[in-house]
Amino acid sequence: MNSEQLTSNELRDDLQVVLVLQGGGSLGAYHLGVYEALAERNLHPDWVSGISIGAFTAAVLAGNAPERRVERLKEFWREVSWPGEWGNWLPPQWRRVANMASHATSLLLGQPHFFAPRWVSPQMAPPGTEDALSFYTTTPMRSTLKRLVDFEYLNKRATRLSLGAARLKDGELVFFDNTRERLGPEHVLASGSLPPAFPPTRVNGELYWDGGCVSNTPLNAIFEQRLEKRTLIFMIDLFDKSGPEPRNMDDVFWRAKSIQYASRTSHHLKNLARTHNLSQRLERERSVAQAFSGGPKHEPPPRTDIIHLVYRRDADQIADSDAEFSRWSIEERRQHGYRDMKRVLELAPWKATRGGDSGAEFFSSSGARPQDSDMLVHTAESGGAEIATALHL
Repeated sequence: MNSEQLTSNELRDDLQVVLVLQGGGSLGAYHLGVYEALAERNLHPDWVSGISIGAFTAAVLAGNAPERRVERLKEFWREVSWPGEWGNWLPPQWRRVANMASHATSLLLGQPHFFAPRWVSPQMAPPGTEDALSFYTTTPMRSTLKRLVDFEYLNKRATRLSLGAARLKDGELVFFDNTRERLGPEHVLASGSLPPAFPPTRVNGELYWDGGCVSNTPLNAIFEQRLEKRTLIFMIDLFDKSGPEPRNMDDVFWRAKSIQYASRTSHHLKNLARTHNLSQRLERERSVAQAFSGGPKHEPPPRTDIIHLVYRRDADQIADSDAEFSRWSIEERRQHGYRDMKRVLELAPWKATRGGDSGAEFFSSSGARPQDSDMLVHTAESGGAEIATALHL
């Protein structure tokens, strides 16, 4: 075992590691690289929460022993992509054309072991049947999940798993959790049943669509109950809310999609952190008042840090890159995830000392200094050299 692993093991003695995986279709290959970097440091998550493609990644992680996870994820991405590495040798201007051809192939033929087109239009199918509810069938993915995920191991709860899905009857975001119920392939499929491409999935008599219809980042699952120990949350965002002004229609489609998914995530994260921090400060004031009056002393909640890692696509990617499954693009995204998470782990902003004399660089709209029980959000962008730390109040 190397020195990095020893350091990580010492850190793990009182630390809960949580991995939160956003939806984003084929951009989810970024998750593979992220996990590879975490695994190298022996930072295997205690809890994984996922939506859409993030749910597929999360299921593979929770459904395999740590030593098998990286290879299983690599196998997953090999299986759901058409064979062919020729795009790796193309110059950038031709790589974009190749990506467009790859996306067109996906639309026409589907993706192996993932989804296949319905050869009869859903508009012509009998109403009320599954064929009438989507353009593709996800039956191949059910078989893939059964092959790559050990659901017996998953339900032994060595790693906690939470999967977000949107319940059709009332539009509520529901989290399936292996600490509350036994999970199977249908729960994973429900979280990735994105309309109108894919049909809704029935679980326990109810129909569900992709959780991204409500929220593309499954952070809510982590804060449904009080965290009982020091927690480090790695939140992986596959869409970037920031970007240049569009110059053509391809840029327009991509910026619209990014803003749709990423801006909701950003606002949600800030509001969640603000609510947490304000409630903890009120609790501290109450504890001081009770101590002054001789009442019982309240222990402060454990410290929580959120590492918000944001993927940024390369210039050769198209507006539909989240539905472009070429092996060269998948490998490119994997490499970016690995590079970006290695940089985050080297900087390790969660190790910074808190308090008025810490000297740590951070942003606070109120000018307040972070206290030990505050939740800090550390944001790192793909390819960037720095991490911005914020205290939301």
